[in-house]
Amino acid sequence: MKSTIPDTGVPIAPPAANGGDRQEASLHGEILLRLRDYVVEGNIPEGGRVPERQLCEMLGISRTPLREALKVLAAEGLIELLPNRGARVRQLSQRDLEELFDVMAGLESLAGRLACEAITDAEITAIEQLHYEMYGHYLHRDMHGYFQANQRIHESIVAAARNETLKTAYANFAGRIRRVRYSANFARKRQRWAEAMREHEAILDALRRRAASELSDILFQHLRNKRAAAIEHLSEPQEDAAAPS
Repeated sequence: MKSTIPDTGVPIAPPAANGGDRQEASLHGEILLRLRDYVVEGNIPEGGRVPERQLCEMLGISRTPLREALKVLAAEGLIELLPNRGARVRQLSQRDLEELFDVMAGLESLAGRLACEAITDAEITAIEQLHYEMYGHYLHRDMHGYFQANQRIHESIVAAARNETLKTAYANFAGRIRRVRYSANFARKRQRWAEAMREHEAILDALRRRAASELSDILFQHLRNKRAAAIEHLSEPQEDAAAPS
């Protein structure tokens, strides 16, 4: 598995003394990004405690910025903060997954329908570029790069819907299943990744044609398929999550 956090820590450079709020915000964003990727990519087991000391060493930071980042991940639903006992990765039951994926399927289905009414040619071009970038990661079996591009495609379709209420609801639920969406690609004896890639081809085709009803149905089924794979992966014995080959 490719992680943004190396085994031998590469400290994040602190902001210069006169850097001001912008550099501090940038540092916080980088810590958050790397920590989120570390959790999403399954480096800590479901329900496992977050190893704060180890992460501080990996990132080259103190406990204070780490805990600030953990608060954000807790708000996203990726982890749970334990009073006076650190944090642990949120563990989802099968019922949790069924409900969350059904809600996300409904939100993405609606987003696809609305996006077809409002999306610009430039936005479609940008999504096409992300799609080909994602396909390149798929060919190279780079799960990390693939997943990042994949999420940006889904987020771009939601943004193109031009509905702030929908966008907020989507963001509130997306964090809770981000880790599961990543791991679902490993289900079905490594076949889910290829299936997801074919589904994205259909998503792009419908979006280009601005076929609202068709795209809505494709996105709904795409999330339903992801749900089935996630539940299957949940029931499998946990193996080393290397990228599919």
